[in-house]
Amino acid sequence: MPSICARAFVRAAVAIVVLGITPAASLGQPCGPTQLFSPPAAYEAGVEAGFVAIGDLNAAGHVDMAVTNSSSLDVSVLLNLGDGTFAPEARYGQGGIPRAVAIDDLDGDGDNDLAVAYQGTDNVGVLLNDGEGAFANAVLYDAGIWTFSVKTGDLDGDGDSDLVVSNILSDDIHILMNNGDGSFAPKVRYAVEERPVSVAISDLDGDGNLDVAATNRDSNSVSLLLNRGDGSLARQVSYPAGHWPFSLAIGDVDGDGNADLVVVNAFSENASVLLNNGDRTFADQVTYSVGRLPVSVALADMDGDGDADMVVANAGNNSVGVLLNNGDGTFAAQAIYGAGNITASVALADLDGAGDRRLGRRRRSRSGRGQLGV
Repeated sequence: MPSICARAFVRAAVAIVVLGITPAASLGQPCGPTQLFSPPAAYEAGVEAGFVAIGDLNAAGHVDMAVTNSSSLDVSVLLNLGDGTFAPEARYGQGGIPRAVAIDDLDGDGDNDLAVAYQGTDNVGVLLNDGEGAFANAVLYDAGIWTFSVKTGDLDGDGDSDLVVSNILSDDIHILMNNGDGSFAPKVRYAVEERPVSVAISDLDGDGNLDVAATNRDSNSVSLLLNRGDGSLARQVSYPAGHWPFSLAIGDVDGDGNADLVVVNAFSENASVLLNNGDRTFADQVTYSVGRLPVSVALADMDGDGDADMVVANAGNNSVGVLLNNGDGTFAAQAIYGAGNITASVALADLDGAGDRRLGRRRRSRSGRGQLGV
């Protein structure tokens, strides 16, 4: 006989027809890592898609998806039908080669907009929402050399979201402050180390201000830039990571109230966990084996036990790895789930409103046509 967790999970998976998690707390016993997910459902996106972001784009109360497509030079938007399935994509272009997208209310009208990092044109594009999940043409802002990653957050405490962009060829990041209406002031440069790929934003030192972290691919490090309190950043401090650190996530993994760092290292095929010491410094990395060529990581409570677990997109063996938190900031061995050809990005949210997490992850089909798996 299957366990209570397994039997309840099968019923939920058939009902919603998405890759989903049944929360262990509602079933009366923990779910093991091999019981978390049902087979994926695939949705078409553009050509050579590489990054997925999740948020409510049409104010319907459901989680929608935006996906960057580097070969078709556009961004796909897939609106949630309310049950964790998605309408056919709508595409938006005009900016260059899109590498990353962030979802946030940038103009303060209550609707979530898109910010897109465009490689090659050295711009970040802002696509404002019409309130129903359709988007205006991109307004482009100079954002440095070879923009690769973009995140949003209120860095200067004025109530609107600013932009943080990584510039992979000039070894720096740029901050673009929001003017309050969804337009942005000229960029301000901050040096990091060699080839910054990804950026993340969180309060890392507990002072109430949002700080910035960046993975430096060629120097095998992660840079921390603490907020001075006015939106300007202190000089970077770097910590060693693995070989080719590619993506990072920030969250409290050990339950002490401080934001920790989790970095996936593409060439050493592991994840580095750097615990926050609570005094504006971080402990040395502790590494965990993951799959081949890990390129994306996200944190969320995947098994319903109240701890932040780790989910990794492994591009080299076309899989998603789930590493459950042991409850103290250490992680169990990963459980592997097949996820299609070249799994490039992972994001976590409750897609069907059932109270549990789903995986949204970008993958590229063998034909080159992008697919979004959930």
